[in-house]
Amino acid sequence: MVHRGGRRTAAHLACAAAILCAPAAVAAQTDPGAADLDPSAPLEPMDDLGIAWPDMNVADQPIAPDPAEPVTAETPAATETSIDDAASERRYAVVVEGLAAIDGATVLAAFDEQSALRAGRGDAANAAQIERRSTADAELLAELLRSRGYYDAAVEPRIDSDGDVIRVVLEAAPGPQYRFTSVTLPGLDQAGEEADRLRRAFAVKAGDPVIAADVIAAGIALKVALGEQGFATATVGEQIVEIDHEARTAQLVLPVEPGPVARFGAIRVDGRPPFSAAHVGRIARFKPGQEFKRSKVDDLRRALVATGLVASADVRVVPSADGRTDDLAVRLDPAPMRTVAGELGYGTGEGIRAEASWQHRNLFNPEGALTVRGVAGTQEQLFALQFRRNNFRARDQIFNAQLSASHIDHDAYEAKTLQVSAGLERQSNFIWHKKWTCSVGGELIATDERGVFTDPANDETRTFLIAALPASLYYDGSDDLLDPTRGFRLGGRVSPELSIKGGSRAYARAQLDASAYFPVSKSVVAAGRVRLGTIVGADSSAIAPSRRFYSGGGGSVRGFGYQKLGPRAADGDPIGGRGLAEFALEARVRLKAFGGNFGVVPFLDGGTLSGDIAPGFGDWRFGAGLGLRYYSSFGPIRLDVGTPLSRRPGDSRVAVTVSLGQAF
Repeated sequence: MVHRGGRRTAAHLACAAAILCAPAAVAAQTDPGAADLDPSAPLEPMDDLGIAWPDMNVADQPIAPDPAEPVTAETPAATETSIDDAASERRYAVVVEGLAAIDGATVLAAFDEQSALRAGRGDAANAAQIERRSTADAELLAELLRSRGYYDAAVEPRIDSDGDVIRVVLEAAPGPQYRFTSVTLPGLDQAGEEADRLRRAFAVKAGDPVIAADVIAAGIALKVALGEQGFATATVGEQIVEIDHEARTAQLVLPVEPGPVARFGAIRVDGRPPFSAAHVGRIARFKPGQEFKRSKVDDLRRALVATGLVASADVRVVPSADGRTDDLAVRLDPAPMRTVAGELGYGTGEGIRAEASWQHRNLFNPEGALTVRGVAGTQEQLFALQFRRNNFRARDQIFNAQLSASHIDHDAYEAKTLQVSAGLERQSNFIWHKKWTCSVGGELIATDERGVFTDPANDETRTFLIAALPASLYYDGSDDLLDPTRGFRLGGRVSPELSIKGGSRAYARAQLDASAYFPVSKSVVAAGRVRLGTIVGADSSAIAPSRRFYSGGGGSVRGFGYQKLGPRAADGDPIGGRGLAEFALEARVRLKAFGGNFGVVPFLDGGTLSGDIAPGFGDWRFGAGLGLRYYSSFGPIRLDVGTPLSRRPGDSRVAVTVSLGQAF
């Protein structure tokens, strides 16, 4: 920064910095014999100063006055900032005065983060420590004021002692705020038609206050805008700010060299890449010949790391000789390819469930993952092989195929099932939270199931061969995947199915889900959801029990056991239905205690399930309860405890659910 008024030039400041940082270099320039020194020669012995090196861990002690020396008016025996017992350690309060006339909130916030007084305010300190901290904080506060354009700012520390109370007062006199009289960007006109748009990207204008953070942010915004407008080789010089203390103004000069507008060229890959340059090009959101945009280069770097196959990705822009075509040099280092994972959970009505999996994420190059998964539980056992290829033929497009054998034993039904499925999907993730997601696929199912069909008093076992074509479409306008606080979600799923059992029966399953989130305050979010479902084309008796709708449980109507809400057999077991309606309301209250990592969630859920295609709205059941949330670094962990408000015979008084993420 160049100062006028004080007549300090940039050269003077640079020279002073060089002297402070490199005294040996200065000595070499000023001492004619310095060139003959042998740098490997041993040092001459130093004279003993006779004073022990101080212990930095011991608090400063006051120096006792010499009793032989008389105390005069000039002797600093006591000042207005002295503390009666200088050696005693006492607690103190910190007060900043003089900022009422300006918008001092930003200054105070920065001061609180860096203040030595604030950091040690809860601990006792002696007079020397308090005085040293107050002096350092006075310099800090003055520097923060200068960073906001108050270049004449002065801060005086004062220590007031009144009995057991010590007040450390920092009295600030900000003075006037300096403003820019001119802001120039020499060289920007070379950008041609884009010059005006780029100039608007630099938000600092003549008449604005001289705020250092704003100037830095404007420079960064200009660099981003240049990259987005295709100026791949653009350079932004050093900001030069001239301060005129007499006029209390400043001038800002920021040189810019835009260079030519460039286009994307070829992608070259080196290092130890886990996949080819062609696959990198498939992941990129640009094609050769398209106009260069810096954000697309950054997006490619993040996408390569997001594959899970890359430990580090270095993407460099390599301009051509004329600067109008930019190749990308991509260096990739592979990440570990194999993962072993486990999961343990419990739910009332679902029992204990343990899951383990092994995955090789690039067994079939590129990005072809094979997962072997097993489930062992009190009500579910499963073995599955899954093949998954990310970025299949296009960015963010996923191909899935799965072969599974399972045994499920719920109160509603028992099913032994073989299933083969495959499909394409577009999913959301934590890096790219997509608004729209969809899927389409096919399923072939052979299942042997025991349940209620025509006679509610008797269980039967029937075999089904089912072909299904499920498809889904979802919109997510919320602000977070696992812990949304605002926005809404809306989605639907439809599955035309053909069931073969001594003949053919076609039917279709459809489900609609909607949820909304509204921040009531900084610590309270109101949330609600609605679910509607129907099966048309066949009676319940012609539909495999595993393909019917069920209601109740931690992801449905809390307070009721898993699948316990709805029509029942003669023995009280659920039999499922075709018409479904559910709602849930809850208040997510984040507690300030314990660092804000815990929260409570009172909730009210309701639902109805009917054997007809439309839900029976006259037979609603309600559950209510309280949830506990722990907000971990990877998402909230929830514990919900609910009870049915209209309990029927056989319903448990309490239902408990533990899982990752909010209920909806």
